[in-house]
Amino acid sequence: MKIKIINADVLFWTPNCHTKKADLYLADGIIEAVEDSGNNSNSKNFTPDKTIDAKGKLVIPGLINCHTHAYMSVFRNWADDLAFDEWLFKKILPAEDAIKPEDAYWCNLLSCIEMIKTGTTCFADMHMFTHQSVRAADESGMRAVISRGLIGKGMDDPAAKTRLAEALEEMDAAKGNKRINFMLAAHAIYTCGEGLLRELPDIALEKNIGLHIHISEGRTEFDNCMKEHGCSPTAYLDSLDFFRAPTLAAHCVHLAQGDIEIFSKKKVSVVTNPISNMKLGNGFAPASKMLKAGVNLCVGTDSSSSNNALNMIRELSTLSYIHKGLDMDPLSFTAEQTLTCGILNGAKALGLGDKIGSIEKGKRADLVLIDMSKPWLQPVNNPIFSLIYSANGSEAETVIIDGKIVMENNELKTLDEERIKYEVDRVRQRIL
Repeated sequence: MKIKIINADVLFWTPNCHTKKADLYLADGIIEAVEDSGNNSNSKNFTPDKTIDAKGKLVIPGLINCHTHAYMSVFRNWADDLAFDEWLFKKILPAEDAIKPEDAYWCNLLSCIEMIKTGTTCFADMHMFTHQSVRAADESGMRAVISRGLIGKGMDDPAAKTRLAEALEEMDAAKGNKRINFMLAAHAIYTCGEGLLRELPDIALEKNIGLHIHISEGRTEFDNCMKEHGCSPTAYLDSLDFFRAPTLAAHCVHLAQGDIEIFSKKKVSVVTNPISNMKLGNGFAPASKMLKAGVNLCVGTDSSSSNNALNMIRELSTLSYIHKGLDMDPLSFTAEQTLTCGILNGAKALGLGDKIGSIEKGKRADLVLIDMSKPWLQPVNNPIFSLIYSANGSEAETVIIDGKIVMENNELKTLDEERIKYEVDRVRQRIL
C-alpha cells in the first residue's frame, strides 16, 4: 500500500532533535521519500492509495518499549503495595503456574492494544509461553523482539534444555516474518547458574542475535551476589564474559563502582524502568550517570503487574521528572535526551537501528501521528517539550507499522478490542 502524509510536523534527529513541516511517501513498508512541505518533486512519480492530511499532527517514529512481559496484563492492579520479594515469589510466580498458553495469547493481545493506543510500535518481550507473544505481535501488526525466559544451572539441566529448545524452535517457526526478531533471555543471575551464563553468549553469537537479562533489579539480588561472589551482579556477569554477545540489560538499579564503566566498555544497552522500580520500592537506576558515561540507555515499562501500564509516554515523562529531581538539575534528562532514549537508543539496543528509530528515506515506515490539538497540549510552543512534559499517551491518533495502518483516528484496524477484553477477564476470573 502506498501512503502519502502531507502537512505534518515531523520529528527528525539530523543534525539534532527538531521538528519541521514535511511530506512523507510510504511504499512497500518503507519510507520512500521525505520532502519539505510544498516541494512536489516526488508527487509526479508517486500515486498514493491513501493520502493522510496531518495538519495539526506531530509525526514521530514509533516509540520502542525495550523491556516488557506482555503476557502479564492479567495481573494489572492485583499484586500491588507489596515488597519486591513478596510480590515476585509469593504472588506472581505461583499465579503464573495457572496460566495456560491460550491465556497468555489473549493477555499479550491486550498489551498490544495498550501499546498501540499509546504510540508504541515495537517492544522487546521476555515471556514464558512459546509462540504466544509472537502470535499476538504478528496479529496486531506490531514489531517485536521476542525472548523466551531461560533458567537452569547449565546446559545439562533439564529446565535449561527444555526452555532453550523451545526458544530455538520458536525462532525457526517465525523465520521469514520481517517484523519479528529474537534474543536469548537469561532470566537473571539468581535463576541461571554459571554454566548457563557462560554458554548462552556462544549460542547467541552463533545465531547472530542478542541477549536479554535482568540485572540488579532488587537490593537482595545485589547483596546476595556480593556475599557469594564478592562482586556486583554486573561484575559477576563480566567475569563470565557474558557481555561478549550484544546484551540488553533490564533495570540495573543497584550498581557498584566500576559497573557503569563495564556497560560502556562492553557496549551493553541498559533498559531503565523507572515506574516499575519505584513502585516495587527497588529504587532509582543511576540513569543520568550512565547517559553521561556513553552507555546506550533505552527505556521500558516492565510488566503490567509491576508498572500497571505499558504507556511509554508516561514512562518517558516520569524518567525526565525523577532525574531532574534526584540530580537537582533541570538540565538532567532534557526532553530531547529523554525522547532519544525512548526511540533512537531503543532501536539501537534491539539491533534494529538500521531499520527503525528515525524518519528517513529507506527505513521501515513505523510512524505515529500525535494529535496536538488536545487542550493540555495547547498552545504548542514546542512540540518536543509538549510530548515529554504535557502529553499522556492518549494523543496517539494514527499508528502505522511497516507501512500498514494498525490504528486510524483512534480506531484499531487489526484487533477486536472488546473480544480481547472479554477473554482476558475470563482468564482473570479463573486464575485470580
